[in-house]
Amino acid sequence: MMIVELIDGDDFRDRLVALGIRIPEHACPETCARMALLKHMEVGVPGLQELVREMMDKSDVLLPSVRAAIERFLLPGLR
Repeated sequence: MMIVELIDGDDFRDRLVALGIRIPEHACPETCARMALLKHMEVGVPGLQELVREMMDKSDVLLPSVRAAIERFLLPGLR
């Protein structure tokens, strides 16, 4: 039996924080995505587009709330 680690809101937040985006602890995925987009629009966030692409390539292991936040805020904002 193969066990797959799902990417939840905390994982999403941690990955964004690793890119230098300040996000409050326990922020929901929607808040994380909005804050990441704002930071990207203000000063740019190196690695954000790659992170979004990587996460969407693994959409089968993204929790629906994380996938929805990325699709709603980051995908349109990064085009």
